[in-house]
Amino acid sequence: MAKPPLEQLPDGKVPALRVVPMPADANQNGDIFGGWIMSQVDIAGGSVAGRIARGRVATVAVKEFVFKQPVQIGDVVSFYVELERIGTTSITVTVEVYAERRPEEPKTVKVTEATLTYVAIDRDGRPRTVPR
Repeated sequence: MAKPPLEQLPDGKVPALRVVPMPADANQNGDIFGGWIMSQVDIAGGSVAGRIARGRVATVAVKEFVFKQPVQIGDVVSFYVELERIGTTSITVTVEVYAERRPEEPKTVKVTEATLTYVAIDRDGRPRTVPR
């Protein structure tokens, strides 16, 4: 039986975030908590949205969150953010997550992807216009 082709990290793209999950991030089965992955996706997406908004942003929607494979303790997890849309006050991004595992027998797998929308906010937490 032929092995499926290995995933590759996106060429020419720089990850918005790279993290190595630790044992404290794992559930009773030894896999990394989905909630931990979701929070890291939000951090990666929010950091890019904040740069575009030139200030604070708040997560207002998660359109989709797909878990494709479990993340394991010790994986090097890379979060790639792609801009989908800039509205008057909102920014929508897609975050793709890849895990590089087993350094002795390297393997890269796409583990998660999500689409999130952020709203630019002022000091009082009210929506503000995204600068062009």
